[in-house]
Amino acid sequence: MSKASVTKRAAVGAPKRKAASEVATLGVLPDRELKDVMQSGAIWAEGGLLSDQIQPASLDLRLGKVAYRLRASFLPGKQLVADRLDDSLVMHTLDLTRGAVLETGCVYLVPLQEKLKLPKDLSAAANPKSSTGRIDVFVRAVSDRARAFDGVPAGYQGDLYAEISPRTFSVLARTGDRLLQMRVRRGPQTPVRDMTFSLDLFPTKSDIVGYRAKRHSRVIDLAAIGAHVVEDFWEPVRARGGRIVLDPGEFYILASKEKIVIPLDEAAEMAPIAPELGEFRAHYAGFFDPGFGVTHSKGKAVLEVRSRDVPFILEDGQPVGRLVFEKLTSKPDVPYGATGSYSSYAGQGLRLSKYFSKTAE
Repeated sequence: MSKASVTKRAAVGAPKRKAASEVATLGVLPDRELKDVMQSGAIWAEGGLLSDQIQPASLDLRLGKVAYRLRASFLPGKQLVADRLDDSLVMHTLDLTRGAVLETGCVYLVPLQEKLKLPKDLSAAANPKSSTGRIDVFVRAVSDRARAFDGVPAGYQGDLYAEISPRTFSVLARTGDRLLQMRVRRGPQTPVRDMTFSLDLFPTKSDIVGYRAKRHSRVIDLAAIGAHVVEDFWEPVRARGGRIVLDPGEFYILASKEKIVIPLDEAAEMAPIAPELGEFRAHYAGFFDPGFGVTHSKGKAVLEVRSRDVPFILEDGQPVGRLVFEKLTSKPDVPYGATGSYSSYAGQGLRLSKYFSKTAE
């Protein structure tokens, strides 16, 4: 038999290439596919994962047992994170199983309970949870050999860490607390559209347009949902003539004028604000799950705002941020705000973090 004959017969018996309709859909994975990924072992944790970690298009990540107080933030580059945690970088270690206070102005690194064994077609991205950003705790994800924060490359296998730096309020943290959430994406990030949103400084129900954080407040207990008195931590901001002045370095909670609607087949992320829009930063936490603003008539973007180096005037209707939308691979089984979902901010107006007693919106 000739070589050509063998090749021909092998080709006849080879599996056919998948039709275009059978190829895995690209985009952000919804809850249903996140469950499949977890069951496959691509996302795992010692002691197992919990069902309520799964959001419509993201997964909550949990703090591990220890927190390392660092001299400074760092990126591991070509190294494993664990190989950098020596006496030259780590000042001391805190036991989170008993609870520990993470103090303002300090940098901590906490190994997360979740670990990854991603296949080659899946990558991930992390952001602070909304409740975290609204108390001015700066959190970002670190992975082994990372050259950038928050991004996890396709096919990554290894540990995950949270770098935590409280800015205004010290926090009491424990093993299992959830400060970060992670999206899993099949294929490259492919935005489908974006929208700019503006600031609301003409509220309809009261003259309060926002809140400014009080410095030197008591510690926020991350396990005490709704138990902190607003007046102990915040002072109301009132606008005169639709205008406020941001004080340098102060932290504010404000709201968008527009109602935000995230379709069931899309997710959105707040992009870093363009410098030409002003000398301030307008967000820390940036994920919007599918269904936000759909099941409730009111759903505004709540903004974590900090002026940079100079006082800065903000006016009603001024552009302050941008939402970037991308497709999900399919609609979630449980959209944000639907019955059975773990949604703290469905239908929100001007709203502080869930750690505080509820404010009028």
